[in-house]
Amino acid sequence: MKILVVGKGGREHALAKAAHASKLCDQLYCAPGNPGMAKIATCLNVSDSDIEGLVKAAKENEIDLTIVGPEATLSLGIVDAFEKEGLKIFGPTKAATQVESSKDFAKQIMAKYDIPTAAYQTFDNYEEAWKYVESKGAPIVIKEDGLKAGKGVTVAMDLDQANEALKIAFDIENNQVVIEEYLEGFEFSLICLVHNELVIPLEVAQDHKCVFDGDKGPNTGGMGSYSPVKKITPEIIQEALDTILCPMAKAMVKENVPFTGFLYGGLMMTKDGIKTIEFNARFGDPEAEVILPRLESDFVQAILDVMDNNPVKLKWSDKVSHGVVLASEGYPAGSTSGAIIEGVDDVDGFVYHMGTKEVDGNLVTAGGRVLMVVTLEPTLEEAFEHTYNEIKKIHCDKLFFRTDIGRKDMD
Repeated sequence: MKILVVGKGGREHALAKAAHASKLCDQLYCAPGNPGMAKIATCLNVSDSDIEGLVKAAKENEIDLTIVGPEATLSLGIVDAFEKEGLKIFGPTKAATQVESSKDFAKQIMAKYDIPTAAYQTFDNYEEAWKYVESKGAPIVIKEDGLKAGKGVTVAMDLDQANEALKIAFDIENNQVVIEEYLEGFEFSLICLVHNELVIPLEVAQDHKCVFDGDKGPNTGGMGSYSPVKKITPEIIQEALDTILCPMAKAMVKENVPFTGFLYGGLMMTKDGIKTIEFNARFGDPEAEVILPRLESDFVQAILDVMDNNPVKLKWSDKVSHGVVLASEGYPAGSTSGAIIEGVDDVDGFVYHMGTKEVDGNLVTAGGRVLMVVTLEPTLEEAFEHTYNEIKKIHCDKLFFRTDIGRKDMD
């Protein structure tokens, strides 16, 4: 088969690597891809926001299957456009992508179908939102509606912080804000291959969203992750499937927005059971970079089977994968461009390119999150040590990283 992976970040690098390993993959294309993906695929000079250009490229290159990485591309309606042209594509339609592109949409479905989640209200103006926050008190969670690349969420521990978040949110014209009760517990990500009511769980991972050690600082797109998660037992996974992921897939069919693709459940294990923090309409990033290296089944075959409505039994490595993101100084508020990165080829492990480009033969920074180093070892403790040792081989004076990814599950 000729396979196209749409996107240019670390998640797409992981998807491309998994597709490339498939016995069904004869030729791999990425659009637009990145320097890491270019080592295993033909990169096409088409932006992941150019839907017309992507349709054209898929036809010209006789692509048999397209796998979409970014949520922004899905929300532009790439799946609708491809299906209209009879092209096979794995991902949700524009309407189904609302499970991520509109937090209010997702919350309304959860409320209607009794899918456990935090209590909430949605507001479209500052005055009413602030009145509600004052009545509830802190801690409280402020979420800007729409796509925010993993950001746009403030866990306000006091009212001043909540007020500041609301002011920032309502500075944007026509913005909506979902205000939620603060949930306490242990967070994890459960991503499933979904087609209508068929739900096939992948292995769980834990993302670390805050920028600094000890879960301090603002939310980012993710600073590292690991898989599996010791604290998340098979019983907990089954509960999450029975009460959250499967009911959501069924609910979307009933609402006439059936979901196909990677359905991501951001979940919290609380004292009152598992609750939904959020749904995403695509593979997690940085979860893809630690989950997919553990997959021993054929990734492309699994996608095709799910699309044909055939149940799939996936085989996984017993090893633990552990990954740390190297981000630009100033991230998430800003990023760097053009800082030279050395030593990537010396790393013993996977190095996923998240925000890089090649200039004059040099690998340079080109984004907020730049690289992710991932290792696999028999235990989380060994993988933790291995990853951090490998990171020392990478040299760039504009990069920083958290030093505690996975530590919560080791203590």
